[in-house]
Amino acid sequence: MQIVPCLRALVGILSCLHVASALTLCAGGLPVAAPSSLRIIPPPYRTDRILVQPKADIAPVALVELHRQLGVEVLQTFKGIGDLQVLHLSGDKTVPELIGSYEESGLVEFAEPDYTIRAFATPNDPKFADGTLWGLHNTGQNGGTEDADIDAPEAWEVLTSAAEIVVAVVDTGVRHTHEDLAANMWVNPSDGTHGTNALAGTTDTSDDSGHGTLVAGILGAVGNNEIGVTGVAWEVQIMACKAFNNFGVGNLSSAIAGMEFARMNGADIINASWGFETNSLALSNAVLSARNAGIIVVAAAGNSGTDLDATPVYPASYDLDNVLSVAYTTRNDALGADSNYGATHVDLAAPGEQIHSTFGATDSFYFTITGSSFAAPFVTGACALVWTLHPEETHQQIIARILNGTDPLPALAGKCVTGGRLNLHQALVPPLRLAAIQAAADEPFRVRVSAEPNLTFVFEVSTDLTEWVPVFTNSTSMDGTFEFSEEPSTTAPRRFYRAMAP
Repeated sequence: MQIVPCLRALVGILSCLHVASALTLCAGGLPVAAPSSLRIIPPPYRTDRILVQPKADIAPVALVELHRQLGVEVLQTFKGIGDLQVLHLSGDKTVPELIGSYEESGLVEFAEPDYTIRAFATPNDPKFADGTLWGLHNTGQNGGTEDADIDAPEAWEVLTSAAEIVVAVVDTGVRHTHEDLAANMWVNPSDGTHGTNALAGTTDTSDDSGHGTLVAGILGAVGNNEIGVTGVAWEVQIMACKAFNNFGVGNLSSAIAGMEFARMNGADIINASWGFETNSLALSNAVLSARNAGIIVVAAAGNSGTDLDATPVYPASYDLDNVLSVAYTTRNDALGADSNYGATHVDLAAPGEQIHSTFGATDSFYFTITGSSFAAPFVTGACALVWTLHPEETHQQIIARILNGTDPLPALAGKCVTGGRLNLHQALVPPLRLAAIQAAADEPFRVRVSAEPNLTFVFEVSTDLTEWVPVFTNSTSMDGTFEFSEEPSTTAPRRFYRAMAP
C-alpha cells in the first residue's frame, strides 16, 4: 500500500482536541472497531532481511543473544550510523513477526523492513539527463527552484506512452523527419502523409518557421531513445496541421481548416499555441465543433502581459468546456514576465521559460525558447497521458483531472482559475486529501476524504503520529468524497487521522 499523507490536512486535524478513544464505524454495512494496537508494514520489502538500530546503552551481548534466539545473522553493521545492522532471516518467522520481537525486546531503537526502492522512471535522452529539461524535472539546476516542475519522473512511473492518442499541432507545420519526432508522427492511412497544409491546400507539412516543431517536441518527442530531448509523452501520434507561414502568420480560414482536418481525421486533442483578439464567430464555431466531437483544445494564453478577463485572446478565452487556457511559469515557479493571465479566462499555468525542444532547421537541430506557446504543449502531453489511463472518460472528465491535479502557487493566486501549475503525476494519480470540517463544540467531529471517484482507501488513526491503526476500509463516492463523524469526548487523548490508497 502507498501511504498518502496530506500535511495541510493533518495540520488542520491536529487542532481538533479530544475525540473518542474507541472508534466504531460502519464499513460495508458492518461495524468495525479499531484494534488496540497493530503495526502497519506496507509492502514491498525483502522477505529475508530487516534492519535494526541498537539502543546506545544496551549490552552488545544481549543483542547478540537475541539474534541467536531468533535465528538471524548480522550481514552488515554501519558504525557511522549508530551501529545500524542488516539482519538475514533464516528461521520460520516472517518480517512483521521478527520486527515485533525486536521492538518488544527493548534492545533496539527501531526495527523495520528492508523496503524495496526503485528510481523514478527517467529517460536516457541526453538533455533530460543533463538537467536542460527543467520543466519536466527541476532539482534547482541553473538557478531554478527545486520541484518547480510538472513531476514528470514520478508520473512516468505510472505511464510514459500515449501511443493511441492523436494530437493535432495546428501551427507552422512539423519537421516530420526530425530524429526525435519521426517515430511519433501520425500517418494518414489513406496516403501515408502526416497531416495537412491548410495554407497551400496540400499535404506538405514542412515547418519553415520552427515554431510547430518546437511545440511537437515538448508534448511528444520520442522518449528514452538516447537522442536529444524527451516529450511529456514518450509515445504519441503527432498530426501536423500547417496553418501559419514561416513568419508565424496565418489567417482565420487556415486555422479553421487545420482544426477541421484534425476533427475529421480522428484527433483527440488540438494544440493551439496561437491566438488573436477578435472574437470570431467562425473560429468559435470551429472550437464548438471540436467540442461536439469530444476534442480537447489546449490554447496558449499569449505573451503580452495582459489580463484576459479584460482583454480576451481567442481561442484561449472561449467559454467552452473543451478549452484549456495555459499561462507560463518560470523555473522558479513565478508567473512569466510577459505571460497573459486571467482569474476566470486562464485555467492553469505550465513551464514556459527557457524551454528546450526540437527545431525545424535540420533533422538534428534543437532550440531553447520562452513563451506560453511552449507551456501549452506540456498540458497537451499531459492530457494525452491522462486520457490513455482513462480511455472511457469524456473530455470534461480529463480536463477536470488536469485542473484538480495542479500545484497551487502563490504567484498564480488570482491569476488563473486553479491558481496552480500543471502537475502531471497528480493528474494521473490524484492525491488523497483529508480535511476537518468545522463544527460546534457539542457537535460530532467530522473528517472529509477527497480523492478521485470510487477510490478505495484505508482510514487510520494514531494518538502519537508514530503508531497507526487501521479503522476501516471504504471508497469515495461518485463525487470523489467520503465523510465520517464521531461524538466528541473530553476525556480521551487527542487522535490523528490519515488515509492511504492501494
